[in-house]
Amino acid sequence: MKNILENCAATNKNIKWNNMIKRENNLYFRGNDIRSDFERDYTRIIHSLAFRRMKHKTQVFFSPVNDHICTRMEHIILVESISDTIANYLGLNTELTKAIAMVHDIGHSPFGHQGEKILSKISQKDIGRTFWHERNGMEIVDKIILLEDDKQNLQNLNLTYSVMDGIISHCGEIDENGLKPREEYIDLYKYEYPNQFSPYTWEGCVVKIADKIAYLGRDIQDAITLGILNGHLKELHDLLNIDKSDAINNTIIINNLVYDLCENSNEIEGLKFSDNAFEFMNKLKEYNYKYIYLDERLKPSTDYFELILNTIYNTLKRYFYEKEHIKRIYPEIIKEFEDWLKMYWNNERHEVYKNKVILNIKDEKEFYQAIIYYISGMTDNYAIDTYNKIIRY
Repeated sequence: MKNILENCAATNKNIKWNNMIKRENNLYFRGNDIRSDFERDYTRIIHSLAFRRMKHKTQVFFSPVNDHICTRMEHIILVESISDTIANYLGLNTELTKAIAMVHDIGHSPFGHQGEKILSKISQKDIGRTFWHERNGMEIVDKIILLEDDKQNLQNLNLTYSVMDGIISHCGEIDENGLKPREEYIDLYKYEYPNQFSPYTWEGCVVKIADKIAYLGRDIQDAITLGILNGHLKELHDLLNIDKSDAINNTIIINNLVYDLCENSNEIEGLKFSDNAFEFMNKLKEYNYKYIYLDERLKPSTDYFELILNTIYNTLKRYFYEKEHIKRIYPEIIKEFEDWLKMYWNNERHEVYKNKVILNIKDEKEFYQAIIYYISGMTDNYAIDTYNKIIRY
């Protein structure tokens, strides 16, 4: 029903409002800014370098020469579009959903979920904690991404609590039908694993569901383009209940799921699909795992990504113990890394850096964490280029 959740929207009438718009520090004010808090978040996100790099990060399929295969940037635009439609129909705050949607995957490493698993193995081995893109995204926007302020100093991104929460709470795996926001205002660093808590806002819940709607159909479309599903199309036609001569159209899948969600959601039961639509989504997810995400053709690329990321990590790791030696061997790579480190370490920094100091350069684990932040921000091509610089003479 249209506008059924307007009384729950993220507005100044909401009892959670002061927490929703809370920032670690106040933003500078120029006296002529006409944007809302969430609009300022949105523009701060899209002006950041980390956002721009997502156009060169893998979504599912590593296919850098095929312009028609979904990248991480295209995925977030799909999520933003779907979120906006749902939020607008239900009467929620579309400015907040747009901001969360545009930043929700900013913590992804190069090479998609395969790269994420590789960095997690590294992190578990050297730091003792897993790497997962939702938490990494929240930490990246809190600690790493810098923007120039009105005095040409570099400051942290400093987003609102609602958007930060939307990042770490967006895990797209939804096992129960009926998603509602949590009531508790919590320290987001208390998150220990994906999907531990519901989002704090209804808008965050919308993005969480839109994320799943966006990737299920689009991953099928890409798999068909690449020929991965050639032997499994009959099963897909049966699942979609269409004739084999009919087009498998991602927009139809999206439209049907969005409509069903909007018509079945309410404040008591939460964001909810009909039983038939929810069963369909789960079957579609099973199909994707069976024939796409676990396809044997992904194995060689995974081995390649593992070689690249481990080589980069182990090379940069040597800086901690043999700084001068490793600088002589790989001067260009180490200079790029040092230039990045200098923005965050506790040694002398340039006066324009007004952001948080997050790295004690003499602390081993903090140094390893810094390497992981650095690698996670790389594009696919930058990681490959860095690897090639390491192996060639």
